[in-house]
Amino acid sequence: MIAVGWQKAEGALVALAGLGIALAVQPGWPWWLWPLILLAPDLAITGYLAGPRLGAALYNAAHLYGLALMLAVLGVVSGLPILIAIGGLWLAHIGFDRALGYGLKSPEGFRITHLGRIGRGEG
Repeated sequence: MIAVGWQKAEGALVALAGLGIALAVQPGWPWWLWPLILLAPDLAITGYLAGPRLGAALYNAAHLYGLALMLAVLGVVSGLPILIAIGGLWLAHIGFDRALGYGLKSPEGFRITHLGRIGRGEG
């Protein structure tokens, strides 16, 4: 359980850092676009329509710190603040999920994550 606590704390820090990155480059988006981009990684849940194995794989791919960080770095290298901001919000999304205890999904079920069970009957 100690490891899960550390991962939740780490997630909170990553969420704050991701928001900070996005705010620092301020691409001038309207306020309503920020939450849409912040929640976009959860669209990967549609992979579950094809079954739990593919659903977990797609959801997990959309919830890896590394991919979001690579997008932000690509933005830095290419001089495109929009990519930096999207990468930052993507990192923030993943961090918020981890801080709330939502981890990477198991192909055995959506409620079984690397941080433990989520939802009703979790204990």
